[in-house]
Amino acid sequence: MSRFEIKDTFYLDGKPFKVISGSFHYFRTVPEYWVDRLEKLKALGCNTVETYIPWNLCEPKRGTFVFDGMLDIEKFIQTATELGLYIIIRPSPYICAEWEFGGLPAWLLKDRNMRLRVSYKPFLDAVEEYYNVLMPKLTKYQVDNGGNIILMQVENEYGYYANDHEYMKFMRDLMKKNGVTVPLISSDGPYHESFRGGSVDGVHPTGNFGSKTEERFDVIKDYANGGPLMCAEFWVGWFDHWGNGGHMKGNLVQSTEDLDKMLELGNVSIYMFQGGTNFGFTNGSNYYNELTPDVTSYDYDGILTEDGQITEKYLKYKEVISKYAPIPEVKFSTQIKRRSYGKLTCTDKVSLFSVIDDLSTPVHLPYTVNMEELDQSYGYILYRSRLHSEAGIAKLRLWETADRANVFVDENPLITLYDRELEEEHNIPMEKYLACSEAARNLAGKFMMEKGLSPENAAEAIGEAGLSTGSFAGLNEKFDVLVENMGRVNFGPRMETQRKGIGRCVQINGHIHNDWDIYTLPLDNTDKIDFAKEYKENTPAFYKFTFEADEKCDTFLDFEGWGKGVIFINGFNLGRFWEIGPQKRLYIPGPLLKEGTNEIIVFETDGKVRDTIELKDTHDIG
Repeated sequence: MSRFEIKDTFYLDGKPFKVISGSFHYFRTVPEYWVDRLEKLKALGCNTVETYIPWNLCEPKRGTFVFDGMLDIEKFIQTATELGLYIIIRPSPYICAEWEFGGLPAWLLKDRNMRLRVSYKPFLDAVEEYYNVLMPKLTKYQVDNGGNIILMQVENEYGYYANDHEYMKFMRDLMKKNGVTVPLISSDGPYHESFRGGSVDGVHPTGNFGSKTEERFDVIKDYANGGPLMCAEFWVGWFDHWGNGGHMKGNLVQSTEDLDKMLELGNVSIYMFQGGTNFGFTNGSNYYNELTPDVTSYDYDGILTEDGQITEKYLKYKEVISKYAPIPEVKFSTQIKRRSYGKLTCTDKVSLFSVIDDLSTPVHLPYTVNMEELDQSYGYILYRSRLHSEAGIAKLRLWETADRANVFVDENPLITLYDRELEEEHNIPMEKYLACSEAARNLAGKFMMEKGLSPENAAEAIGEAGLSTGSFAGLNEKFDVLVENMGRVNFGPRMETQRKGIGRCVQINGHIHNDWDIYTLPLDNTDKIDFAKEYKENTPAFYKFTFEADEKCDTFLDFEGWGKGVIFINGFNLGRFWEIGPQKRLYIPGPLLKEGTNEIIVFETDGKVRDTIELKDTHDIG
């Protein structure tokens, strides 16, 4: 058995050990490519790999645990060990990582009093139940048990968030109670107040930063008690959010100099070695002045690209690392090809409204509730009613609603609201309402004939006379609100307010509207879509494409000309697309394909579609 210790530096079996690590989130890359990415990490000169563990995927429903496929943490540890890499595990219940809700499971928010990452007993109980299952999968691989795990993290950037020292003690003691014997670390922003808030006895402090190495290490020295200096997240790039105008890139010259100084003075974990992909609905968001959901690609301008390509940054960093450690000869054993499968034409399409009852069983309530109340974590939720007492819609407000709502009357689009627009009352022009409702148009025609009005004056006249007299009341038009969870905020105090859907009410013409059928739509059952049913333009709809593959190669789906939605390949949710960019193509790893016929389903919500999509052999992340 080996031993890893923290003294004046890190020691492995009594000999000084310089941690040269790269961050690689196994759950953002298909398992078939783990070996390839880890071989490239080793060939860079790194001796260690670091990863988070996403609680929200590992326990999607309370008491239900998933540790297979992309979530097989033991297989990942075994793979890294076989390649001779040491491992840093960051199992913190909160991981940030630009990941949905920072890795916390959304079911925590069903408790309306939930307080996160503090000494709130229901939260602590949930963490303890999770760790009771998770930790036995990790502790047997600790270096002093014959494995390769050398460090584990207690919490993540806690001093940025709060300063509940009793909570930090609980987290430390919970890990030890569950058999963690390797040294424990924390990681915080490199500021005195962060370290004072996030430090706890018996846990070695490290910092997260992307520049000013000497200055940052000088701060850490005040808390490291003479121990080793380490940057646990050396930010080499940054992440993209929808609408940010272009792919974020780091300063290669500056970051190369910073890496050199880090290795001269201490230890490093490069963030990200490879970022990977926010498959499905796993992207997080930030919220400062506005909601900024992250794109599907988590390329991060990392050392490897999203799809594992070696970059100029990789070669520059390898030169630096060679000054401090031997560079091993590594033969890359995984053959990965890129391929353009060409332009595909839509073969079938169907409106969401036509198949809604196939995809979801409605819950009938007099009022609206959040996703979490209905045990839904991700995706969309549809609220359906009838305008049974309203005389048309002149004013509309959705109270406590997140994050984006498409509103329909008689399955025709009325208005789309996003983020702060949802906090306001909106005036609905009469002509907009009339365009949606056939019954209202028929009534308006009768009104015009009786009053002798010309069409160009009708909307204004009806607005004055019709709504005030209640002429449109009782038309019983269908009324739908489709709400999308764009990705829960993963950083800061807003995390406790991340309930999705319509939390309070729908207000029409100044009053609360009641009587709802609510459909949860996590879209985890696309096999139930019946494309033989009706398709209607300008409604949320599913579009099917197929193509033949004689070889399973990486490819990139170009969604130019499409509005907003998500895309599935052979039932696997690739993630979101949005015309506002910067990302223009979605990465499809080869292992997700089949030899033979492959099926792509595009779900689009805004009615902005084309007859084609294209599979190309190059990426475009903006």
